[in-house]
Amino acid sequence: MQAILGITFPFFALVLAGYLAARRHVLPESAIPGLNAFVLYFALPCMLFRFGNATPVLELLNPAACAVWLIAGLLIVFVTIAFSLNARVGLKDASFGALVAAFPNTGFMGLPLLAALMGPAATAPMVTTMLVDLFVTSSLCIALAQAATATQDHGAGARAALSRALRGAVSNPLPWAIALGAVGSAVGFKLTGPLEVVVRLLADAATPVALFTIGAVLYRAGQHAHGRTAPMDYMPVALVKLFLHPLLVFMLAMAARSLGMPLSGMQVVVLTLTAALPSASNVSLLAERFGADNGRIARIIMSSTVLAFVSFTTLAWLFGVQPGI
Repeated sequence: MQAILGITFPFFALVLAGYLAARRHVLPESAIPGLNAFVLYFALPCMLFRFGNATPVLELLNPAACAVWLIAGLLIVFVTIAFSLNARVGLKDASFGALVAAFPNTGFMGLPLLAALMGPAATAPMVTTMLVDLFVTSSLCIALAQAATATQDHGAGARAALSRALRGAVSNPLPWAIALGAVGSAVGFKLTGPLEVVVRLLADAATPVALFTIGAVLYRAGQHAHGRTAPMDYMPVALVKLFLHPLLVFMLAMAARSLGMPLSGMQVVVLTLTAALPSASNVSLLAERFGADNGRIARIIMSSTVLAFVSFTTLAWLFGVQPGI
């Protein structure tokens, strides 16, 4: 446990540092979008390019891992929507709540954290989960949220919303960075010289800046929340994210293994720990952009991030993860 804490504590401490820096106005609120843009468009793409370039293509596109993650994500989305709907939470807000229940913070936190805990081999299954979340889970939830506000032809509204969500996923630089690295791996291309140094420096900056940015984004989301949200409207979703999601992924992965699908024990652990990560912090920005209750979404993300320090660390210990081995 001490070895695991030695890795997880600094990661969550950097998130706290970003939150406190924003709260104390050491980091101006106007600087937060710039930090987010640096991570999203420069640092993380370089890190993902390096991961993709160092990993065989077939490992990045594991169909068994993809199937497990997709089925679990869809079940979490529809279960969360079903129990969230009430007089205070409509379909739009329930859809974004479902998104944070099924979409872990893989890019900003999970990739560097699990790579530190389990080594570079852990990155391939996580890349698979990211592709599913970016192209399927997020597109579906945004489409449901937008369709809920359509006032005319609901079918056309849903189609337009799905199209818009898919365009947003395609414009995200992260999948393209993975794909570019994978193509380079397939043809044997490796960066060399000054260009390799630039990419490496940006990739090395991704982890600390991304974690610091998570904390700052969470503070900003809380400040822009409109009204108060009852704990019963956000805590159950945070608990679904941290407990039901990883349990469901683990059960599906073990069932897939029993059916002879190509999933190793290490991949099962990686998929389960990925599901146990806190909710993706950038969903609060999406909720704000689409006019959903971003205060509720921010509280779900904040709760899952705070609780995940204990739940994620404990789960890694129960799985017997031994850093450095």
